[in-house]
Amino acid sequence: MPSKSSASDNGPVEVGKNAPAFTLKDQDGKTHKLSGYKGQWVVIYFYPRDNTPGCTIQACGFRDNHEKLIGRGAVVLGVSPDDETAHQKFARKRALPFPLLVDPEQKIASKYGVWQQKKLFAKKYMGIVRTTYLIDPDGKVAHRWDKVKVAGHATDVLKVLDKHSG
Repeated sequence: MPSKSSASDNGPVEVGKNAPAFTLKDQDGKTHKLSGYKGQWVVIYFYPRDNTPGCTIQACGFRDNHEKLIGRGAVVLGVSPDDETAHQKFARKRALPFPLLVDPEQKIASKYGVWQQKKLFAKKYMGIVRTTYLIDPDGKVAHRWDKVKVAGHATDVLKVLDKHSG
């Protein structure tokens, strides 16, 4: 039952395309599948690393707006290459009410086109390019934010969700 991937390994999934399927465990070992969220809006945000300044600001923004997002029929899923233990510590320390999915081999990050070459002080390395997807209740990409600026990002997601679902 092979399926055609909606994403190429060269770049992010385009708006209007089917979101790539995934099955990942969260910080508590619970399995999450995209298909399990059919009929709901899904905000899936890819971030580089737990407990770093930008990632903390972004996660806390989603935490602070979580009730509003749920009220609009959306679930929030964070994804990074960190392991369950790092995710548990981060979620507890910041009281995050949503799952943080574990992608240590960057399989899902690659399917979504966010595992890319990055550059810091002329040094090249592979890493997560901070990206958020809004997936509609039918499993299609409704919106994509590239190279996310963390401050105010959750509010931006809410505004776009309102346009799509309102």
